[in-house]
Amino acid sequence: MLPSSDDLVASPRPDLRAGASDTRPTAAGIAPVTCLSVREVTKRFPGVTANEGVTFDVLAGSVHCLLGENGAGKSTLASMIYGVQRPDEGVIEHHGQVLHLRSPRDAIAAGIGMVHQHFELVGPMSTVENVAIGLRLRGRLRLEAVRSRLRDLCDDFGITLDLDAPVSSLTVGEQQWVEILKILYLGVDLLILDEPTAVLAPSGVEALFGALRRMRESGLAVILISHKMDEVLGISDRITVLRQGRVVDTVETRGASAASLTEMMVGRAVELSTVGDAPLPGAAFVRVEQVRVETPSGRGGVRGIDLEIRSGEILGVAGVSGNGQKALFDVLIGVATAASGRIIFDGVDVTAKTAAERTELGLGKVPSDRINEALVMDFKVSENLILGRHRDPSFARWGVLNRRAIEAFARQSIDSFSISTPSSSTATRVLSGGNMQKVVLARELSANPRVLLVDQPTRGLDIGASEYVRQQLIAERDRGTAVMVISEDLDELLALSTRLVVMHDGEVMATLDRADMNLERIGALMTGVRDVSRGES
Repeated sequence: MLPSSDDLVASPRPDLRAGASDTRPTAAGIAPVTCLSVREVTKRFPGVTANEGVTFDVLAGSVHCLLGENGAGKSTLASMIYGVQRPDEGVIEHHGQVLHLRSPRDAIAAGIGMVHQHFELVGPMSTVENVAIGLRLRGRLRLEAVRSRLRDLCDDFGITLDLDAPVSSLTVGEQQWVEILKILYLGVDLLILDEPTAVLAPSGVEALFGALRRMRESGLAVILISHKMDEVLGISDRITVLRQGRVVDTVETRGASAASLTEMMVGRAVELSTVGDAPLPGAAFVRVEQVRVETPSGRGGVRGIDLEIRSGEILGVAGVSGNGQKALFDVLIGVATAASGRIIFDGVDVTAKTAAERTELGLGKVPSDRINEALVMDFKVSENLILGRHRDPSFARWGVLNRRAIEAFARQSIDSFSISTPSSSTATRVLSGGNMQKVVLARELSANPRVLLVDQPTRGLDIGASEYVRQQLIAERDRGTAVMVISEDLDELLALSTRLVVMHDGEVMATLDRADMNLERIGALMTGVRDVSRGES
């Protein structure tokens, strides 16, 4: 995706702007100028208009946030700025000159870079080597020059990173720094970041924001796509709110509030605090006793943990990505094998039982990767709504599916869970992320589970969809279900959790009651420090 180069340090790229000269600001203190102008941009796909008449400006030396629900047009807009898509109407200008981008290679050549949520890195190679192969550089001397330039960038923006360690050995947050460095190395003056804090602990978020502030001071323009209101309000200078493909407004951050931005996004007032008064939890329904899970890589496993999930509570699980949360979820639902220890459901030892047998005992599950682990993208919505239950007598007799019963169930689920879909026969792949999540929830909750395990319930969802999902989890809690929620969104966990388990390196660092939950302590536990005052691990 990166341009080929024989130079060690990024050199000026072929300019795609007719008659343009290089006017990028490079030093701090320059009066704000317009770096990017989007003018009446429209993009249509068969049956849908993703963006319509979108207009806004991004100033050099500023952090500009794009806010909007799923399907509001943020990703399509970013893809046009980065050259992945081309506008059907309107123009995109970079320092006053019209861009004609055919690919991301052209965007980078013009000085525009983007870091996606899904990284494109070669795991066995170091950061230096990952940058070098992107530029198609070879030879020890050239690698030394790349290393030297990367060290300068790390110093400039306050980035702490082992440049020579294999990327596979880095944390997810550190891998994100590698992707950012790959783009900064090329000398761009506009950086697009798509949900960059999704994989970070609180200390990592602050480190990222510190780097963004330095980038802003250096004259770099940053477009930040995020759904976390406190972060948007804490780092951005201006905010453009999109709804249904159109710009609702562009506002100065200093005059905005979470409530006002949310109402612009959704078109109505949204209750941001959803936890409510939790009933007293019942007895422990799930017991995890000294469970150990090994992984092929040796990382991200579980190392002899104990925990309980009680009826009528939401047990939150916090931790930096890759510290055993995924292995914990997989061993509880039965797709990973415990190397030792026991898992008890309502007095029944299920350690050796299959995922299907656990489902029959009343286990509901919502995996973090809804596309690859919870849904079949080419199946109809109605088919995904009964996935795993297709042998249920309600939906099949003598091995033959009862299409009428399936359709009636699908219509009821679509209505009850407010799933936005043209019909029950629509292919699931065309739904937004929020509506895919609703399909998974409708399927799992319709079975009236006694235990509900949810991994990253609102990842990638907008505020409206997140509000809905959280309300469903609270309703399950109030129904007496034993609910466990794994999330990398601490605000979400603080809002939902009756109790909170904090994991680090496959171990439970602490289990906190609501009165003991505070960001400083949780953040320290997530990094392996048990005693904040003493720094003990």
